[in-house]
Amino acid sequence: MAMQRTPIDSPTKQEILLAACQITKYYGNGGDGREPILVLDQVSLELRSGEFVALLGPSGSGKSTLLRILAGLVAPSAGEVLVHGRQLYGPNPHVAMVFQTFALFPWLTVLQNVELGLLSKDLTPEERRAQALQAIDLIGLDGFEAAYPRELSGGMKQRVGFARALVVEPEVLLMDEPFSALDVLVAENLRHELLDLWLARRIPTRAILMVTHNIEEAVSMADRLLVFSANPGRIRAELPGLPIAERRARGPARAQLIDTIYRIMTNPHEDVAKLLPGAQLVQEPAPTPPYQMLPHVGIGELTGLIEQLHAQGGRRGLDDLARDLQLEVDELLPLVEAADLLDFAEVAEGDVWLMAEGHRFAEAGILEEKELFRRQALARVELIREIMRDLQAAPKHRLSEDRLLARLEETFSPVEARRQLDTAIDWARYAELFGYDDEKGEFFLEEPASALRDG
Repeated sequence: MAMQRTPIDSPTKQEILLAACQITKYYGNGGDGREPILVLDQVSLELRSGEFVALLGPSGSGKSTLLRILAGLVAPSAGEVLVHGRQLYGPNPHVAMVFQTFALFPWLTVLQNVELGLLSKDLTPEERRAQALQAIDLIGLDGFEAAYPRELSGGMKQRVGFARALVVEPEVLLMDEPFSALDVLVAENLRHELLDLWLARRIPTRAILMVTHNIEEAVSMADRLLVFSANPGRIRAELPGLPIAERRARGPARAQLIDTIYRIMTNPHEDVAKLLPGAQLVQEPAPTPPYQMLPHVGIGELTGLIEQLHAQGGRRGLDDLARDLQLEVDELLPLVEAADLLDFAEVAEGDVWLMAEGHRFAEAGILEEKELFRRQALARVELIREIMRDLQAAPKHRLSEDRLLARLEETFSPVEARRQLDTAIDWARYAELFGYDDEKGEFFLEEPASALRDG
C-alpha cells in the first residue's frame, strides 16, 4: 500500500484517537519493606486527530513513562488507556515510537532496519521492500539503503528511526526526546523537516505526541503544550501552541509563550490561567515531600551561573539566560533551583536575580567563597544539617551512610536517594563541613569543633 497522509478531521470534528484516563504509576511493590514510589499521579490527556502535542517537563517528571503506557509497553498501576474509546490491553497496535537512542540493529542495513517494522504484517517480501524504500525516500535517506548504522552520523541514524516508525503507517506517532541526542544544528534541521512533512500531510499519521524537555523545540513544533511537574508527575498546565507562521520566527508571541512556560516550571504557585489567553490549570503540583529535594548541581556549574548573572547586572530572563549559556531547560533549572535554595538568587515571573549573598559570592576570593557557601549550606540544606547533627553525636564523629540512605528511601527511589546523598556529599566537601570515606560508606568530621562553630 502506498504511503499516504490520512486526511485530518476538520477542527469541529476532531476524533479522540488516544486517551489517558487517571493514569497512576508506582515503581516498586513494597515487598522489600520500602514504600512504592509514585511516578505518575492521576494523569489524564486526550490526543485528537490532526494535532501535534508536546509533553514538556523536567527529567524525572514521568513524561517518558506516560508515553510507554500509552504505547502499551508499560502497564499503569491504576487508570486506563483508551484507543478509540476502548480500553487498551497489551501493546498498542495503532502507534509507533521514535526513541532518543536510535535503537537500531547494528548488523542490519538501513533497509533491513526499516523493514523490521513490517515483519508482523501480511506482506510479501517485495511489498515490504517497496514500502520500506518509500519510507526511506520520504525521510531523506535515499542512497543509504545498503549502509550499516556504523556508517551513519547521529542525524542519519535518527532518520532511520523515523523511517522505521512511519513505514507501518501508524495512526499516532509517539516521540521520546527524538532530537536530544543530536548536535544542535542537526537537530534543528531534522525538526524543521519533520514539521514540514507533517504540515504538508506527507507522513501517514493522524496525530503526533512528543516528549521533550526543550522549551524552544516544543514551542516551535506543537499545536498544544502540556507542562509537567515532577515528584510525582502531574500535568500542571495546558497551553495553546502558536499559529504556524509564528512558531519559527523569534517574535513577541513566541517570546511570551517561552517566558510563560519558564514561569510555570519555576513557580508552583503561579496562577496559570492569568498568564496567557487559553492557558489552563490541569492539576495542582504535588505537596512538598517530607525531604527537601536537592537539585543535582556541581559547585563549578553553580559558581559559573552566579558569576554570569553578576556580570550581567544581577538579573536575567530565564529564556535569555538559557540562550546565553546554551543550556536546555533540563540543565538550567537545576542550577537556578540550587542558587534559589542556597539563597544566592531568587526566581519569579520568568526572571532570576542575585540576592546580596549571591553578589558577595560572585565577588569573593576562594576562601571567602567557601565560607559563604558553608554558611548558606548549613542554614538552607536540611540533609546537610541532619548529617552534621548525627556526626556530632556519633562515637568518634564517624557515621555509616546506611541508616540515612534507608530514611531517604522512604521518600525517594533507591536511585534518587543515592543521588540526593551524593549531591549533599559534594556540597559539604566543598564547604569543608565533613569528609566521606567512599570505600567504607562513612561520613566523618576531621575538625568537629570547627564544624560546630560554623553551625
